[in-house]
Amino acid sequence: MQAKLWIPALIAFSSFSVAHATDAPKKAAEPTDAQIIASAEKAAPANVAKHAAIVAMGGDGTMRTIRPGTNGYTCMADSPETPGPDPMCMDANAMEWAHAWMTKTTPPSGKVGFMYMLEGGTDASNTDPHAKAPTASNHWIKTGPHVMVVGADPSFYDQYPKGAEPDTSQPYVMWAGTPYQHLMAPIE
Repeated sequence: MQAKLWIPALIAFSSFSVAHATDAPKKAAEPTDAQIIASAEKAAPANVAKHAAIVAMGGDGTMRTIRPGTNGYTCMADSPETPGPDPMCMDANAMEWAHAWMTKTTPPSGKVGFMYMLEGGTDASNTDPHAKAPTASNHWIKTGPHVMVVGADPSFYDQYPKGAEPDTSQPYVMWAGTPYQHLMAPIE
């Protein structure tokens, strides 16, 4: 997938100011390509990660390929903008699904995708695909290491729990009833 994949939760390594002792804003140090690769590779099993493309998201939403891949997976490093670890690695169909989610467009039909998040994920709403922060009604949850199945036929998800307050220690459907519903399957 080319530039402009809008994944705000993964706006990895964008420029931001930090307070200095003199209160003068300074640009945070950008991670090196080696640091980005090391973080991104934590998202998937070693044999998947070592053959995956590694990309970095710019503050403007463009992606830079740091390392081309050979297995159809693309991995992204943890975002320093989020409170917890969230590197992810996904196949081409999952990349298309993620692009649709972030651009608020309909995901492509008939394209089941697979994502790894072996470091876990930053807390998110279980009911609102576009929530930016917890509220009294958006059912914020904590997710540990997991894999995701995205883009499946809606009937696929009917065999899994779809409640607003899921037991995150077993497979469940996140964002049930929306075009972005997907299976969350914990691995621990």
